[in-house]
Amino acid sequence: MPRLSEVIAELDALWPPERAESWDAVGTVCGDPDAEITRVLFAVDPVQDIADEAIALGADLIVTHHPLYLRGTTTVAAGHFKGRVVHTLIKHDIALHVAHTNADTADPGVSDALAGALDLRVTGPLVPENNLGRICELDRPETLAEFAARAAKRLPATAQGIRVAGDPGMTVRRVAVSGGSGDSLFGAVRAAGVDAFLTADLRHHPVSEAIQQSPLGLVDAAHWATEWPWCEQAAAQLDEISDRHGWDLRVHVSKTVTDPWSSHHTSPGAPN
Repeated sequence: MPRLSEVIAELDALWPPERAESWDAVGTVCGDPDAEITRVLFAVDPVQDIADEAIALGADLIVTHHPLYLRGTTTVAAGHFKGRVVHTLIKHDIALHVAHTNADTADPGVSDALAGALDLRVTGPLVPENNLGRICELDRPETLAEFAARAAKRLPATAQGIRVAGDPGMTVRRVAVSGGSGDSLFGAVRAAGVDAFLTADLRHHPVSEAIQQSPLGLVDAAHWATEWPWCEQAAAQLDEISDRHGWDLRVHVSKTVTDPWSSHHTSPGAPN
């Protein structure tokens, strides 16, 4: 069995920590470097439900996309929900490792996994300077409504579902995708000349301005849903590494929905 330090070295080769944004908090949160690793769980969020799932699974390591302490802390007291996660993990000898913006800009990275989930052909990065987002082509033209339905069918179900801005009947051939929050990328999306942009966390003012400036179709999925496909991609990468080294790791992907929204109610008479 490999030690934690050996597994982390391979994960850092996939998602180099130096590629993370300066504000980010990636890397190993807790864990003994000399501990043996036999079972790994991938998830988007390092929340208590995932820690409990790891215990039930018998996992020695959790790898998440989102950081536990993004803005730092002065305490891991169990009276706080984040501290309780740390206490739970340490008590059960479970390590936690984070790959966030360094996984966003990896090749393959979060947006490659999103494109793969939607069965899109990647033609290049949306932002070449940092390899962020992807420009893709559909296998055949379809309407914006059909493309949104594709996303609804292929991404994990959430309370939000899929929101659309733009003419539902417009033709979509080339699209940009970016896992996670993407409304800071509208400039790059317009420059790319795509027909539609699929991302998450789109806000009112950027969307209003974007659809006034061009006939761009916007598809807004839940943040968690756009990043969950990365867990499957990352797990497959670690499986390949395990096979290459003869580690015999058991690698799992959490299907626990940690999207924070729990329900959705459509107003009577609302557009559909």
